[in-house]
Amino acid sequence: MSKSALTGLVSLAVSAPADVDTDLVVLPLVEGESLLDEIPGLDDATAGAVQNALASREIQGKAYEVFLTPLIRGWRAARVAIVGCGRASDYSLERLRRVATAAGLAAKQRRVARVAFVHRAAGRNLEATDALQAITEGLLLAAFNGDRYKSRDKAALPPERWTVVAAPGHGSTAALERAIERGRILGESSNLARDLCNEPANVLTPSVFADRGAQICRDAGLSVEILDEDEIARLQMGLLLGVSRGSAEPPRVLVMKHEPAGAPSSPVLGLIGKGITFDTGGISIKPADGMERMKDDMAGGAAVICAMRAIALLDAPIKVVGVVPASENMPDGRATKPGDVLTGAGGRTVEVLNTDAEGRLILGDGLWYAQRLGATHLVDVATLTGACVVALGKAASGLFGQPDSWVDLVRNISARTGDRAWPMPIYDEYLEQIRSEIADMVNTGGRAAGACTAAAFLKEFANDLPWAHLDVAGTAWADDAKPWLSKGPTGVAVRALAELAFTSKDWA
Repeated sequence: MSKSALTGLVSLAVSAPADVDTDLVVLPLVEGESLLDEIPGLDDATAGAVQNALASREIQGKAYEVFLTPLIRGWRAARVAIVGCGRASDYSLERLRRVATAAGLAAKQRRVARVAFVHRAAGRNLEATDALQAITEGLLLAAFNGDRYKSRDKAALPPERWTVVAAPGHGSTAALERAIERGRILGESSNLARDLCNEPANVLTPSVFADRGAQICRDAGLSVEILDEDEIARLQMGLLLGVSRGSAEPPRVLVMKHEPAGAPSSPVLGLIGKGITFDTGGISIKPADGMERMKDDMAGGAAVICAMRAIALLDAPIKVVGVVPASENMPDGRATKPGDVLTGAGGRTVEVLNTDAEGRLILGDGLWYAQRLGATHLVDVATLTGACVVALGKAASGLFGQPDSWVDLVRNISARTGDRAWPMPIYDEYLEQIRSEIADMVNTGGRAAGACTAAAFLKEFANDLPWAHLDVAGTAWADDAKPWLSKGPTGVAVRALAELAFTSKDWA
């Protein structure tokens, strides 16, 4: 699929807002700012509409409010949209990204063909390149449509052309264009992950998921391998095989490698994503209410696949391996039962107390395989526990790991990229909760501290390597639309994982 089909074309304009050839010009407004002083001629171009709206407080700059009015004279665009950014103290890259998405969604709803977003740099504390990248990401996130299977009443198509406008003197044109291109790749990759998460499970089986992921990565120039059930058995990945036993669909492991010329032998970043394409809970079956959402239990795997795409297209300077174990979790006569003992590829044994705690099992084998491929630093991503949603809601992913310096780095990058994560503990007491009397571990420590005991389980497979675990159970899917986010899959963690590959100089 071409990039224009995915997102629309994106370009840079270094000019005054009045001179941009477009259908709609978007101007962000912070509360308390003097918009008309900074953009002379705007009020005259709107025949006083902007001044009247400011005077009546119809426009206040509150976050995500949108005011739209025609441009009657003096500007090349037909209309202007003023979008609120909230208070100056809240202005950040993430706020700018969200404001751009809100503007893009408003433009899409109005079926605008060409949109130009103006970066108003005056008084801002953001590098121009960072700001333009965030604006581009935000605009392209607005381009996502999740209605592939509708035969009628489809959502409006996104604009055909996006323009990001910078004032003269705010950086070299080449640097600004590179920032927009980076934002395009990251926004586009996030939308590809959302597409994967939105697929119904009867379409996206483990083998189809692996095939689609492989094609996405091959198109980006990555080397790709798909391990089938025979190779998985040869590698003795007993945890993955145990989860897949109840399904008619065979498991797969998708392996992706980014090995740029001249990259050092170390460090090697290992990204591991949970790829459960549908989760019934197995023998410990889930309630029927809401089970349809379990089609997105492969959101972690989608994030790893699409982050690897971005890493390749952006040419990260280090080696990166991606591992996505994929399976269904189904109940039948062959399914793993509570009380069964499974043996992972690394030799650890697990007593299965609850078959609905399956994600940590397949990640255990995935973490082992990433290390076998040479990974020196690990990050896994998974829609792992309802307990994390109870703890953090939909506002942030749970972040666990070791050592603190690695966790802090992942947290800071997550905040910067809009994939907000909050650090959670793995105390020794949580490790005690997952000790088994007949095996090395049990796969669940019970209701108490459920997200923490799940992370403690995974920690046993990370050994002593720098490792971070992102529990995205609450952030992978938006239950309700927001001004800056449409309902449905979010593409969480794609941008954070991709940006992490460019920070190796900060790795202790």
